[in-house]
Amino acid sequence: MTGAQRAAEVIATWLYTGKSPKAPGTVGSLATLPLAYLLHLVGGAYLYVIGIALAFFVGLWATRVELERRAASGEEAHDPGDIVIDEVAGQLIAIAPLSIALTMMDTPSYVFPWPGWVGGFVMFRFFDVLKPWPVSWAEKAPGALGVMLDDIVAGVMAAIVMLVAAAVAHGWF
Repeated sequence: MTGAQRAAEVIATWLYTGKSPKAPGTVGSLATLPLAYLLHLVGGAYLYVIGIALAFFVGLWATRVELERRAASGEEAHDPGDIVIDEVAGQLIAIAPLSIALTMMDTPSYVFPWPGWVGGFVMFRFFDVLKPWPVSWAEKAPGALGVMLDDIVAGVMAAIVMLVAAAVAHGWF
């Protein structure tokens, strides 16, 4: 395995959390939460959005390299369960409204409104596991894009639900 392939494996499996024998997608999503908090703590919504973009584009590269390596060795290479960088990008998107709202309200970055974190995690896993339309449509895209895109769509759907929940909870309606 080359250095680039090794790096791609570490990224694609999100520091090997995707190698969990049980529920690797859920483990990868859980392992994203400290990253999300750190991004928000250090740079607010600005760094958080950069983190989403990096997770997507670096994840797309790592997934492509990992799928190509697996295909060359005869392994199943459609959407292996241990590739969880897609969950990282989707999970970051799901709780992005929280970071954005906290930054817009000039809330101290160390504030941890746990209902938003828990809700974003649960809603992302809900959409990622059940794959309603358009998540099911997005996963049909070929190659690495298909691996990444369904989780991006699931993250956007979860973020929308979280925005509506926040609006209701905070009396915006």
